[in-house]
Amino acid sequence: MAIVEEYEFGRIVINGREYREDVIVHRNGVEEGWWRKEGHRVSLDDIKRIMQLNPEVVVFGTGAYGRMRVDEEVRRFLNERSVEVIEDESFSAVRIFESLLRSGRNAVLAIHLTC
Repeated sequence: MAIVEEYEFGRIVINGREYREDVIVHRNGVEEGWWRKEGHRVSLDDIKRIMQLNPEVVVFGTGAYGRMRVDEEVRRFLNERSVEVIEDESFSAVRIFESLLRSGRNAVLAIHLTC
């Protein structure tokens, strides 16, 4: 199981490995280099990798200061597929994701590491 050991502005440690780029975290591992067309905006094109994981819940870590925004179109797309959407600043998003995994939910964390 993917365990987030540490998060701070611009850096996350998962299962002993440090990442300095935005990542997608799921029960079985990490998808590195989660780049979005527009850095602080999540659009439908940006969630293709997430959808391949068939999540029940997607937790968007919107950055240390909450600057990343999820398009309404993304929320609607996920909700139409019965995927719960949670958005929070990245510090809180990590805790929410871990709690969901512990409760047995198929959760994905898509986290913006900086602002």
